[in-house]
Amino acid sequence: MDEFDTRGADLMEKHHRTRRLLRRYNETPSDAGETRAEVLSELLGRVGQGGWIEPPFFCDYGENIFLGAGVFLNFNCTVLDGARVEIGEGTLLGPGVQIYATSHPLAAGDRIYDRDGVPGYHTTAAPVTIGRHVWIGGGAIILPGVTIGDGTTIGAGAVVTSSVPENVFAAGNPCRVIRTL
Repeated sequence: MDEFDTRGADLMEKHHRTRRLLRRYNETPSDAGETRAEVLSELLGRVGQGGWIEPPFFCDYGENIFLGAGVFLNFNCTVLDGARVEIGEGTLLGPGVQIYATSHPLAAGDRIYDRDGVPGYHTTAAPVTIGRHVWIGGGAIILPGVTIGDGTTIGAGAVVTSSVPENVFAAGNPCRVIRTL
């Protein structure tokens, strides 16, 4: 996992920019599709044709989020994109799905101080990759470093702590494969 300080000058500048864009996106009326599309293209690393996010939507930086064609995120999704988050074409996320490419060290001292004892907000990050034509049920949580294979369905409320193969139904906490599709 990569490590970084979320309060560094570079990231704080990105943080403030993202907050401005999110506020604009989340407050844009539902019938202003062209404006929403413009804001998303400015906010995210890539939005494929027909990509759609229902507000409210929340993310850390936006620029590390890459959506394929026809991706749909329902209401109240959160993406902590301290590392790359790739969501393949035709993938659908239910309401309240949370994708965390970002985490923190387990030991308290590692979260609060760097190796030289300097205070900071130390964060770790690992990419999240979600394949094509995946369905993730409402309230699911996807943790850092996870890959979800093409054609897979993740049950509502699942906590995905490790990678899931393609074309399976997986659910639970922790998420596990229930059956092949």
